Amino acid sequence: MGKRMGRPYFQHRKKTMRIGKIVLLILVFIGFYACGEEEKKVQKNVEIEAPAPDPIEFGFNLNDYVVIKDTVRNGDSFGEILQKNNIGYSKIFQIAEKTKDTFDIRKLVAGKPYTLLCTKGDSLNRPECFIYQKNSIDYVVIKFKDSINAYTESKPVKIVEKEASGVITSSLSASLDDAGLSQRLAYDMSDIYAWTIDFFRLQKGDEFKLIYTEKYINDTTFVGIDNIKAAYFKHNGEPFYAFQFETDSIKQIVDYYDENAKNLRRAFLKAPVRYKQVRISSRYNLRRRIKLYGNRIRPHKGTDFAAPIGTPIISTANGVVVESARRGGNGNYVKVKHNSTYTTQYLHMKKRKVKVGEFVKQGDVIGWVGMTGNTSGPHVCYRFWKNGRQVDPFKQKLPDADPIDERLKDSYLEYIAPLKTQIDGIEIQLPQEEALITAIN
Repeated sequence: MGKRMGRPYFQHRKKTMRIGKIVLLILVFIGFYACGEEEKKVQKNVEIEAPAPDPIEFGFNLNDYVVIKDTVRNGDSFGEILQKNNIGYSKIFQIAEKTKDTFDIRKLVAGKPYTLLCTKGDSLNRPECFIYQKNSIDYVVIKFKDSINAYTESKPVKIVEKEASGVITSSLSASLDDAGLSQRLAYDMSDIYAWTIDFFRLQKGDEFKLIYTEKYINDTTFVGIDNIKAAYFKHNGEPFYAFQFETDSIKQIVDYYDENAKNLRRAFLKAPVRYKQVRISSRYNLRRRIKLYGNRIRPHKGTDFAAPIGTPIISTANGVVVESARRGGNGNYVKVKHNSTYTTQYLHMKKRKVKVGEFVKQGDVIGWVGMTGNTSGPHVCYRFWKNGRQVDPFKQKLPDADPIDERLKDSYLEYIAPLKTQIDGIEIQLPQEEALITAIN
């Protein structure tokens, strides 16, 4: 019986072994196939790596040249730069003559970068192109390999919209620093609100919100603030909106108006100097004691704006210069008559820029801060007459500038509607200490 039962057993065992061998072969084949596919993938990845693109700058393939990059130094001239790079005087003269209508080579500024593109294969590396960067965006190209020609170009600029907000703790500049924002925004805001907010008397707790644009080249390199599209400033509990709007596309006249289409400008600026690096050191005070006069009470009928010597002094409104002289305690001064009601005067100038009879526009530079006359430090004393009597300009209700044209009012209101919704939706960014206290509470 064991003999009869043995044959089926061994037949079954042989069959099982054959199946096992087949399965093993299949697994080995799959393994080799998988390794082969993985190797193909690796090879495929290697094959798709593209070579680095040629470096293109200023419209030139830099691989085609020997490139020399440098910076204009004090005392450098266009001729000296080319001469020390193996360009002869006669060639330099030709270049200067043929390009003078496009670019004045005498206007190279120390600190500005320049690039020389030189011929490859020339042992002297003679330049055939000079590129001068006037700023981070604009540059001048002067080509002189065969023929001579010059042209001005600009790098492509990308405009990116940003939002910002903050709370005044001590000053606008400090609040911008706390928020990591550019100080250029302080300057721009002071210009926008120059007629409606006294930036020398901001209150702790005042708030601001901004919608503004920044400029970038090559998508990543920041090259500055473009402009402020919309602003909100809450000062002494009162909200002030400002929206940028172009009223004349041909003349490119742009101004700022509030949410009711009222022009933010007034007939007079609040101050005769720009906000940056300036402070009010003494106000209009009829009972002020003055050190220079033995601490006796002598009326001070002006407002003193302390600023570094050489700071530009601007006319606060359109008008005609009626006095420009140096006299006694006033030192160098300029007086401007704006109309039959208002006159302004600017004292202690280092130097005067305008003469009697000249018409000056609001914002025009009429002189520079100095220490002439009776003064203990550099400042401009700003005096304001109304109907022939000196008054405090900060307590006057000054006339508004011209309102927006009625024909543009509807289109303006339609344009600012989404901007107002956007700026109203910006959350105020609290200073770090206040934000921490709020979070704890």
